[in-house]
Amino acid sequence: MSLISINNLTFRYDGSLDNVFENVSFNIDTNWKIGLIGRNGKGKTTFLKLLLGEYEYNGTISKSVQFDYFPFEVRNKDRMAIEIVNEITPLTEDWQIIKELNLLNTDAEILYRNFNLLSGGEQMKILLISLFLKGDNFLLIDEPTNHLDIETRNNLTNYLKRKKGFIVVSHDRDFLDKVVDHIISINNTNIDIEQGNFSTWQENKDRQDNFERMQNEKLKKDIDRLEVASQNTAKWSDKVEKTKYNTTNSGSKVDRGYIGHQAAKMMKKSKVMERRIEKAIDEKASLLNNIDRNDSLKIVTLENRKNPLVLAEKLQIKYDDKAIFNPISFEVNDKDRVAIVGKNGAGKSSILNLILGNDIKYDGNIKIANDLKISYVSQSTEGLTGTLKSISMDDDVDESIFKAMLVKMGVSNKEFDKDIKQMSEGQKKKVLIAKSISQRANLYIWDEPLNYIDILTRMQIEEAILKYKPTLIFVEHDETFIKKIATKIIHID
Repeated sequence: MSLISINNLTFRYDGSLDNVFENVSFNIDTNWKIGLIGRNGKGKTTFLKLLLGEYEYNGTISKSVQFDYFPFEVRNKDRMAIEIVNEITPLTEDWQIIKELNLLNTDAEILYRNFNLLSGGEQMKILLISLFLKGDNFLLIDEPTNHLDIETRNNLTNYLKRKKGFIVVSHDRDFLDKVVDHIISINNTNIDIEQGNFSTWQENKDRQDNFERMQNEKLKKDIDRLEVASQNTAKWSDKVEKTKYNTTNSGSKVDRGYIGHQAAKMMKKSKVMERRIEKAIDEKASLLNNIDRNDSLKIVTLENRKNPLVLAEKLQIKYDDKAIFNPISFEVNDKDRVAIVGKNGAGKSSILNLILGNDIKYDGNIKIANDLKISYVSQSTEGLTGTLKSISMDDDVDESIFKAMLVKMGVSNKEFDKDIKQMSEGQKKKVLIAKSISQRANLYIWDEPLNYIDILTRMQIEEAILKYKPTLIFVEHDETFIKKIATKIIHID
């Protein structure tokens, strides 16, 4: 057993006034399998880069292990995939590479295609087999499940179960439950580390949050009661003090010493109450700091008058005049939430593009209802440019609603004036989702909407869908999301 020891770690980016981390201290056992979680923009990737020594920081990070960071950097993507694997793992034989691909149920022919032309999922598989073939260094794995189909996620799960120690950043709840035995959570004001998987962490977090809310309400009531009592006691003390120089009804003088004593007792009692108020206020201030606002998102849909909205009969997508999956038939009616499930490269996104009216070759029949207003979330964020204001204007979205949805998803107001290219991938994906749910539409089409999206936002999106019941066709590999949301599932074979 060895330790990675972090002591008084403080870091902020050049030009920024706010620290990303401040006086952070904890130890990591290198045999632990750790899930690193937190809202988008909280510094998860930054923390991994600090462990790698890529940024200057204050404090100390002590370690006796070597790190491997995933996904590996691919400097020149305009090469055959096998060249990239050989560069990452130079001592590996071709047969070993092909064997790992077979374990992922992936045709070895992708090794001899240009890496740049592979889908996101295929590229991730190429990097994964490089990870599997590498040595036994401590792994820093940054969002490995993005773009991966369910089967490949299960292969990655089985691989990580065999590994001794790693830190993995992931927003896939099912994946975290299966592979980790510790959770590091980057919160609003601190970093916590505890034993268990994501579900046990969530249970403990909910319990702590509920306790703090109850304690907060109790202290609030105590403070209000004490303030009233303190003010009354102080008034009584002043009133009694003023009677020292009065006379009784018979004309004799009052006992000034006694009255002064009584007034002093009341004033002392008032001061004691004030100190109790200050203590209660201090206790109250220490609560709720790490409770994320979980404001409800809103989806305002357009009413649908016709069913079905989409009807497909014996549909097959064709690449180079060749059908790539067996014929499928389905219909999408009002309030349906349809998940399209299949391997990477099976043609799921092509089905969405066909419904969107793009030029896709196919056999069979597909009918789309007339005058259907569609809101689309693309798999890629590459097309996002400009500012939030320009996006809302270009897409005819109410800017105030659009920004309100982003704030609810944890995007700070400070990000609003940024060029979108400067945002993180998670923030960019939130821009696409916020824009979509701010549009009034008959049908929402989402292609892998949850890539890079943090767990809390995923839960907010689930709640909004279940509450407002939009008609939705989506491709997604998060099994928890599919189980909660889908009313129909189309399997692509």
